[in-house]
Amino acid sequence: MRERRFVTARRARWDRLGALADRAARRGVRSLSAEEIDELALAYRAATSDLAIARTRGEDPVILDHLNRLTARAHSVVYVATARTGWSRFVAFVLHGFPREVRRSWAPIAFCSLLTIVSAFIAYGSVAADPVNVHALLPGMDLPPVTKALHDSNFGFDRAYSPAMASEIISNNVRVAAIAFAGGMTGGLLTGWIILENGLMVGALGALYAKAGFAADFWATIAPHGVIELTAIQIAGGAGLVLAGGYLRPGRARRADALVLAARRAGTLVLGVALLLCVAGTIEGFISPQRLPIPVRGAIGAVTAVALLAYLLGAGTRRAPNPSQQAARLDVDVRVEERDGQLRGGDVDDQNPAVA
Repeated sequence: MRERRFVTARRARWDRLGALADRAARRGVRSLSAEEIDELALAYRAATSDLAIARTRGEDPVILDHLNRLTARAHSVVYVATARTGWSRFVAFVLHGFPREVRRSWAPIAFCSLLTIVSAFIAYGSVAADPVNVHALLPGMDLPPVTKALHDSNFGFDRAYSPAMASEIISNNVRVAAIAFAGGMTGGLLTGWIILENGLMVGALGALYAKAGFAADFWATIAPHGVIELTAIQIAGGAGLVLAGGYLRPGRARRADALVLAARRAGTLVLGVALLLCVAGTIEGFISPQRLPIPVRGAIGAVTAVALLAYLLGAGTRRAPNPSQQAARLDVDVRVEERDGQLRGGDVDDQNPAVA
């Protein structure tokens, strides 16, 4: 009699769970509505409690077998639905993980940006006053006299070689960003130096071309790719400072633990920087060499600046709900219910209204 009451009270819910699990298995979780996702997860949670009760009370083996198979089918749907593929992880990183970490790490990134701006202005003023100063500011660079516009001197190559040029530019930028990041292991000293050097180079070169009468062309030439490129380098520098902070200022955490956490944050920033530099290198290799008027090149730079700012400040601020995310949210409750059902056994029947 007790077995009959046990099955009768739960049969409709078991059948509904089986129907939802079968449909999700055949057509995918996205074939279920948001309400059905909630119903599936809650019914699965209740079924696991029913299975724990049935085992504790020694119910009919036929009932146990049915519940075992039912919960196994539902389990595969609930847990597989919450697992992310490699592509979905990449999309989540681009749309949420990277921009969120940029906003979280605004302080070290802002410091690197300020260092770049100040050093660029100092270099610009120094070289504008006396072009010979460029050799003192950039001793390792071979700088011939500026006799023509940057667009003519730097980009007068056969466009058939654009892919190779883009690849070389991307590799060089990634190298600079990698040094800025790795410099965090020197307590941020190398990071600060590479950021300072980059700012000096931009300011000194800008002054040289301005002195020769090519200021507008210089800034218009670097504008399409330069906004993304310079921003990426500042973020890479911020990643290096985040890494340095992990072991210089661990707070109450153990130094090793603080370093691991800092490395994860910095790694997120660096991966995003690599993507930004790929975009900047592609623009520099394929768009910047085109014989476009100065206003057009400047407009392209303005568009990239606005788009980048909107992405970094706006992406990932709000996540739209979808069936997979709802299943992931309810997954925690499912795991807790499985544990509690196994621990409480027969007491669940009378105390849990979900299985009454």
